Amino acid sequence: MKRLVLAIMMFAMSFSAFAKDEIKGEENAVLTSPPEVPPPISRSHNTKMIVKLEVVEKKMKIADGVDYTFWTFGGTVPGSFIRVKEGDMVEFHLMNHPTSKMPHNIDLHAVTGQGGGAAASFTSPGHESVFSFKALNKGLYVYHCATAPVGMHIANGMYGLILVEPKEGLPKVDREFYVMQGDFYTKGKYGKQGYQPFDMEKAIDERPTYVVFNGSVGSMTGEKALKAKVGETVRLFVGNGGPNLVSSFHVIGEIFDKVYTEGGDKFQTNVQTTLVPAGGSAIVEYKIDVPGNYILVDHSIFRTFNKGSLGIMKADGAEDKAIFSGKIADNVYLPEGGAIQQVTEKEHVTTAKTIEDRIKMGKNVYTQNCAACHQPDGKGVPGAFPPLAGSDYLKNDVKKIISAVKNGLSGPIKVNGEKYDGVMPSLGLSDEDVANVLTYVYNSWGNSKKAVTPKQVSSVKTEKTEQKGE
Repeated sequence: MKRLVLAIMMFAMSFSAFAKDEIKGEENAVLTSPPEVPPPISRSHNTKMIVKLEVVEKKMKIADGVDYTFWTFGGTVPGSFIRVKEGDMVEFHLMNHPTSKMPHNIDLHAVTGQGGGAAASFTSPGHESVFSFKALNKGLYVYHCATAPVGMHIANGMYGLILVEPKEGLPKVDREFYVMQGDFYTKGKYGKQGYQPFDMEKAIDERPTYVVFNGSVGSMTGEKALKAKVGETVRLFVGNGGPNLVSSFHVIGEIFDKVYTEGGDKFQTNVQTTLVPAGGSAIVEYKIDVPGNYILVDHSIFRTFNKGSLGIMKADGAEDKAIFSGKIADNVYLPEGGAIQQVTEKEHVTTAKTIEDRIKMGKNVYTQNCAACHQPDGKGVPGAFPPLAGSDYLKNDVKKIISAVKNGLSGPIKVNGEKYDGVMPSLGLSDEDVANVLTYVYNSWGNSKKAVTPKQVSSVKTEKTEQKGE
């Protein structure tokens, strides 16, 4: 009798498990643009999840004053965030907008099946492809276009993340964000103004012009900074679209309480920096203990300060002097300029036609190359970087000032009565950029409103080493 009861119980349990895996009903997936994430899935059963994702080729800003033609999933770079549940049946609709010039498809790393769905989703402009897959494996996965030339499609921004939530769901947190790194290859150098096309040679040589989070320089700074509060636990879904570089993802001022390495279900605690491979992901979590501006970077640090991989999470709340007594100098960590790539397109360089143009373009050059040291308000950092606002040093012969920007400057100098003894390297700017940035500086912060022309800049000799100060 006992054996019979046990057998009935086991059958009932297995039936219950089977029933739980049944597909019940259907729903349309909520898709979000970065840095937003769809809400957690609260249902306990599996369903048919319908995902409708549109491919759009569009021109957008990659940096201030720099445009680039992105190929996108959902109109953004990275593409829309997709959230499904382990065991869901996903019906995927890929639509290629009629204005597209290229066919596209999608390879989802969450798919068990040939090509991750690439062949099944190959879609010409003005067409829609439909295929389905079962979300067998929980985790955070990259998706990308796999149409030839694959590297070029990814390099133009065709990647994103899909989260397959575990059946039991993820532990509750206060805030979730979507952050994805990518490297871009443009004809012109970083920060070169105007429209910039893709440069295949740079891509093959793995010499990116830009390395950015969420598709552009400054995508998560200023008004677009991520926001959180003291006492909250934050979860970042971090991806790396590549196509070439591995990311050393780090948040300045925080230690990750948990890192689900490579987007899997095992986590490590107390991590400072985590590697995110091209075509890979990680989930990081941390609690905000004190207020401040927390800086998201690729700790291959030249990428951050010279190629754009910088974001900010602004946390408000009460100070806790027992944890941290000082202040965070967030202005030191500002991003810098941009440029793009080529195929058959030609580079279109924008040059100043009026002094107003020169000031406007000079501000972009300043933001991208100078503000990290001299600060956005030109006031510098006492004892480290001299001020440009109301600077008596700018009253020197303009050729000396041009030479400082063109060739760099080292050794002691005196500015507004204060002594500085640092090194400013040559920034490698074009004569046009030097003229623009100096005109901007001269016409800002109470300076002399002087205009500098490219002809004046070209008349100053280029030195092999930077000039000395006093």
